[in-house]
Amino acid sequence: MSEYIVAVILGVVEGITEFLPISSTGHLIIVNQFFDFTGPFAKLFDVVIQLGAILSVVVYFWRRLIPFGGGITADERKRVFGIWLKTIVGVLPALAIGFFAAKAIKEYLFNPVTVAIALIAGGVVLIVLERRARESSITSMDELSFKTAFLIGIIQCLAMVPGTSRSAATIIGAMLLGSSRVVAAEFSFFLAIPTMVAASAYSMLKAEKALGAHELTVLGIGFAVSFVVALLVIAIFMRFITRHDFKPFGWYRIVLGIAVLAYFLLIK
Repeated sequence: MSEYIVAVILGVVEGITEFLPISSTGHLIIVNQFFDFTGPFAKLFDVVIQLGAILSVVVYFWRRLIPFGGGITADERKRVFGIWLKTIVGVLPALAIGFFAAKAIKEYLFNPVTVAIALIAGGVVLIVLERRARESSITSMDELSFKTAFLIGIIQCLAMVPGTSRSAATIIGAMLLGSSRVVAAEFSFFLAIPTMVAASAYSMLKAEKALGAHELTVLGIGFAVSFVVALLVIAIFMRFITRHDFKPFGWYRIVLGIAVLAYFLLIK
């Protein structure tokens, strides 16, 4: 199959899964295995298309994230800077642990079986969390403290295990610490920006060879598709969580995890 078609398919997969608590990395590993799209360039491709999805966050939450421009009041500008400061505090644990452990994690844990187990475990946690009676003490980003942001950042580090899902880890962490579903989802989106920008920059610097026109075209296609699809998914997801809980995502993770285990352990 043409790498251009694979780039489109993977861009769609990334765009759909990046911000849902179902693990974009896990899905990409599974789909990459299916298409036999592996190796150093495939790893770089997966990170770059994640950056495309992250760009959609900036576009969707433009007024919440950009402190400059016409019509922005002093209070709004202060609120924007507050969001960025909390985001930076929240991303520090992942940057520190990722710097020292990223190579080992990719070498030993980036495989379908690990993904399947993490999918099932995360699905169970989501369902159990949603079945617990609880009240949200944090109903807006203004109420999210720096301490809570840092604790969410620590929990986000669990997502370094592929299949866990960065969004699932941060959403679960935020809800356990008292955040509403909407605040948990929003902060998960915001944390994704510096996390994935850093990961993309690191992967580009570590690229084993210069990228030619073909490789850059494949990257560009995946990036663009991921951006467009992710932008649509964010809009739908934000409306969904105002009316529904996360249990459907938990059941999806469990079913997919079992199917992946069955395929790679019993069939393949």
